[in-house]
Amino acid sequence: MAETLDTAGERLQIHSDLGWVSDVIEEGAAGSLRTGAEPGATVSIAVEADKTAFNTRDWPLLARGARARGNDVVIENVLTSGFDVLVHCSEEHAEFTFRWRPPARDRVVARVLRSRFHLLARAALSQYPALWWAGTRHRVPLHVSAYAVDGAATMVVAPSGVGRSTLVDSEVEAGAVATGDNLAVGDGATVWGLVEPVRMSGGTGRRMPHGRTESHLAGRVESLDPDVAVVLTRGEQKRATLVECAPALVERSLVTSTYTAGELRRYWAFAAMLAAGTGQGPAHPPISEVARTFAAGLRCYSLVLGEKRTTRLSELLASLDKEPAWA
Repeated sequence: MAETLDTAGERLQIHSDLGWVSDVIEEGAAGSLRTGAEPGATVSIAVEADKTAFNTRDWPLLARGARARGNDVVIENVLTSGFDVLVHCSEEHAEFTFRWRPPARDRVVARVLRSRFHLLARAALSQYPALWWAGTRHRVPLHVSAYAVDGAATMVVAPSGVGRSTLVDSEVEAGAVATGDNLAVGDGATVWGLVEPVRMSGGTGRRMPHGRTESHLAGRVESLDPDVAVVLTRGEQKRATLVECAPALVERSLVTSTYTAGELRRYWAFAAMLAAGTGQGPAHPPISEVARTFAAGLRCYSLVLGEKRTTRLSELLASLDKEPAWA
């Protein structure tokens, strides 16, 4: 049975002949997967039970482990996930067909390092295909979160581990809606969330690296148009400080946090390979250009976190018109 997932501004239609793969995809969809095929799908994902190699006889070599012909590309063991993938696309639609054919070493790794395997499989089967196809629509991957309170949307920019997930989660618990806590795509005006589990301390789902566990994000929305950008950093003072900053800081932070995100480390080669083989999308996403556009159109602030976290970011922003924001 086909299932539907809206993520990164794309609609994925997903079908798997392998039950355990369906479970991996469902877990990665974090409660957003819907039963049945729905109209308007832009990306099709099919996982076949067939374990034979795709027939690429006489196909030109694209790179080691990849061949291309016409609009079709075959990549062996994509992202070292154990899956081979055949990609076919037209101007309006992309089709990804997967077969589970892991080399012996990667089969062992998949069994021993379960959390690592699940992250790679999610990226290969749904996340990276959605990100890449969004790139053909002039949207770029961003390591960013956006949430909205009373119609006012804020984009939060921070490297991994600084505390953005905790900050966004506190806003959602207080009634905000959010695109996600980690990855998104953007075009300089709108942020579309990439659906994935929230990883933070205190979750109830799968255990992940750095002492975190997974859970679903309540109050998820598909997209937001931010009015404000906040760059998040850590400080040694007891109280947090929120001050205006130059757009250049937001631009730089958007770019650097995106390129240092571990979740996107394998994406750039994946996207370049598909661009080379299909002729679709940019060879490299215009991250800097989109970051510059966002920064130029938003009110920009810097939030330095202190030891005490007693006030939410939305409250700090609301207090700016009254007096300097301290918490």
